Amino acid sequence: MAKDPICGMKVKEDTQYRSEFQGKSFYFCSSACKTEFDKNPLKHSR
Repeated sequence: MAKDPICGMKVKEDTQYRSEFQGKSFYFCSSACKTEFDKNPLKHSR
């Protein structure tokens, strides 16, 4: 399980909503959270 960096929900790593940033994978519960992350990944990847 991974933690959605936007909302904090636990999500499975096989989710269709994922992004790569600085060599690390991030997983999301929804397209809305993924979109928010993709707007400013540096802000949300800490």
